[in-house]
Amino acid sequence: MTLSKSQFIRGMKCHKSLWLLKHQPHLRTPSDSAQEALFASGYTVGDAAKSLYPDGVEIAFDRGNYDAMIAQTQALIYTGARTLYEATFKSEGLFAMVDILHRGANGWEIYEVKASTHPKDYHIWDASLQLKILRDLGYEVSKVAIVHINNQFTKTQESIDPRKLLTITDITAQAYANTEAIEEHHYDMRMMLEGEMPAMDIGAWCGKFYACDFEVHCWSHIPSPSVFDLYRLSSEKKFALYAQNILTFADIRSAKTKLNVTQKLQIDTHFDQERHIDTKVITKFLDKLVYPLSYFDFETFNDAVPRYYNQKPYAQVPFQYSLHIESEEGEVVAKAFLGDEMHDPRRALVESMLRDLPSSGSIVAYNMSFEITQIQALAKLFGEYEEALLALVPRFVDLIEPFRNRGYYVSAMGGSFSIKSVLPALFGDDERLSYKKLTIQNGGMASETFARLHLESDETKRREIREALLEYCHLDTLAMVKIVERLRSVV
Repeated sequence: MTLSKSQFIRGMKCHKSLWLLKHQPHLRTPSDSAQEALFASGYTVGDAAKSLYPDGVEIAFDRGNYDAMIAQTQALIYTGARTLYEATFKSEGLFAMVDILHRGANGWEIYEVKASTHPKDYHIWDASLQLKILRDLGYEVSKVAIVHINNQFTKTQESIDPRKLLTITDITAQAYANTEAIEEHHYDMRMMLEGEMPAMDIGAWCGKFYACDFEVHCWSHIPSPSVFDLYRLSSEKKFALYAQNILTFADIRSAKTKLNVTQKLQIDTHFDQERHIDTKVITKFLDKLVYPLSYFDFETFNDAVPRYYNQKPYAQVPFQYSLHIESEEGEVVAKAFLGDEMHDPRRALVESMLRDLPSSGSIVAYNMSFEITQIQALAKLFGEYEEALLALVPRFVDLIEPFRNRGYYVSAMGGSFSIKSVLPALFGDDERLSYKKLTIQNGGMASETFARLHLESDETKRREIREALLEYCHLDTLAMVKIVERLRSVV
């Protein structure tokens, strides 16, 4: 049974996951928009990396006909090609496509391209596997390296120099040292795949390297709520309790498990089914609010390869905000900004934001550190607005505070104080405050949607998408208005 390099890495993560992939692939959870965005980043970085060796020949991908790709690779090497993209090889049941294969002065050089900002352990195993296959086929390999993003790079001109955008980390010694272990791992995987499904329970390996697409299947026996829902309990401690057959909240209570104050509150409200309210905590928060109240929320996206001037890889780019302004008399006015997807939205966003925000009063955000960080970055980027932008920072008040400080808790929050948990827990029966009815339902979807919007050629679809973005962000700040109303009502 042939294993690709991605399948081999999966097997190193978890034998059961590899067995399921090979024998019961229908149990996989399909990739979501966030994973698709990661794949897209990988392709973008891969294209940039080719510019390091721009005269290469690409092996045409032919799913289901890898033998043809292998034959094309051999033919190009035989005729003297110096650089190949996606060079394809198979040996002893292992199969790999090399991102960039370059014929150097002392032998072949393997370059594995990753969209991360530093090589990860499994990236090194990935490249080591490629080395083993090529060596088994008789190729002299003089260098193995990971090509990854340089997170100190800033785009300052239209064309990007790949030698500045990318960093090449030489892992030749590690790769050679790994080849013997790869042979042992491969033997174990072959034997495992010939047998019955491994009797592996869930464990820390479920999150090793990356999220597993068989998690829904493997975790289907875990009730909700469970020990894995406990607030701010480390994964290590959760699995330690699970290993002691402490799984449900009833198990936790009967075992007299040591809990912190918030975790104990979580357990108690689950059984009492009563809301917990601490009016002192809520009053302390409400007393901080100064009218007019500006409920404010950013949406951002990021690029592996910067598209705008003065942008770093993976730096957050604010492209949208929603604002609800509440007067002391209770009147609420909504304002919004959504950038032009064809141009850098940041300057227009800053100018609109400074016009829309009142010159005084509290700015209410949920988990405000994110909004503050973006404002500080914008102040650094646009010096002429630095003073006005930084003057906003002391006005921020964090709406997560009364919840995190146990001022208001109901079991439906599930041990989470994010707005996506608090809002439905407080207003579950109000369809007007439901994200589920929206086309775009979370910040990740908003980010990925805007990042791709410039590629949409259909003007009608583009308008529909922009409307969906505005509707989503509007609900984020309307939600804050309603949450503050609820807090006022209980003191």
